[in-house]
Amino acid sequence: MGVLNIRTDRCRYDLVALGEVMLRLDPGDGRIHTSRTFQVWEGGGEYNVARGLKRCFGKNTAIVTAIPDCPVGRLLEDLIYQGGVSMQYVRWTPYDGIGRSARVGLNFTERGFGVRAAIGCSDRAYSAASQLKKGDVDWDAIFGGDGARWLHTGGIFAALSATTPEVVLEAVAAAKRHGAMVSYDLNYRPSLWQFNGGQEKARQVNRALAPYVDVMIGNEEDFSAALGFEVEGLDANLSSLDPANFQKMMREVVRTFPNIKVVATTLRQAKTASVNDWGAVAFADGQCHEATFRPNLEIFDRVGGGDSFASGLVYGLLEGKTVLESLNYGVAHGALAMTTPGDTSTASLREVERVMKGGTARVQR
Repeated sequence: MGVLNIRTDRCRYDLVALGEVMLRLDPGDGRIHTSRTFQVWEGGGEYNVARGLKRCFGKNTAIVTAIPDCPVGRLLEDLIYQGGVSMQYVRWTPYDGIGRSARVGLNFTERGFGVRAAIGCSDRAYSAASQLKKGDVDWDAIFGGDGARWLHTGGIFAALSATTPEVVLEAVAAAKRHGAMVSYDLNYRPSLWQFNGGQEKARQVNRALAPYVDVMIGNEEDFSAALGFEVEGLDANLSSLDPANFQKMMREVVRTFPNIKVVATTLRQAKTASVNDWGAVAFADGQCHEATFRPNLEIFDRVGGGDSFASGLVYGLLEGKTVLESLNYGVAHGALAMTTPGDTSTASLREVERVMKGGTARVQR
């Protein structure tokens, strides 16, 4: 029996995600400022979770977002088709010919290597998704009509504009009315919040949404930056990732928001851009859980590792597995996602479970 009370009635979707989907332009082994060719991927914090659940774990998922109806928007559509995530709830917005009123957000990302850190450079202002507002989405039709067991959203979408927090609030309230679980990844991004009220506004928005959340997810810094919960002994360089300190913080989160059933955080210490320590801890049912820690994990592309962790965690919880099992699905899936380029996972469930069992990297023939 799982820790959550998952809907068992007939639902079209196992999970619906609310968030922006961008085009990622990847210079491969080069640098953004010197590259002449870029590989194009799709990606977005919330969308990546839905895609991982579909492609790796075989769950039916859909994305709620807005995309301009133009060739660039249709490129994004084609990429999403390849990921298998339903676009039933995509809002197609009119295109004015130059993207003045609405556009597709772009994210230029270089992977980094050794002492050279990964870099992300976003070009996403005035995107169609950022202009979504309260009343644009019929949430009762999604959760009550078609049916969805789970809603996943997060702090990236909430930070996009003055209207997106209201959309998130509307969505989580509807999800709870219809008995769906809600997961929320804090995903604090200073670059997004700096013109929307800064850290103070981020904490205000996230604390208003927290009472609707069943599963709260974050990384080492998110719970402090986005919710105001301090982690003892955590320095600016994240050089002391003591799980016990995170467990104390997570207990405080649950005391403050008793509706939250699971609090989970990834633990990452970047020794270099291509070698990280990687793990996760969670608090649920009054107990602390620590996933198998993976020191000196070799990284090919770190972007999306946290989202793949989230999709593995959600998969385990949807399947009624224990919190510890679910954590290990998340850590293994995140580790595999960081071995390939792009924001999204190319792993299979069989590969995830092989890593969970301690499988080696010997060639398979």
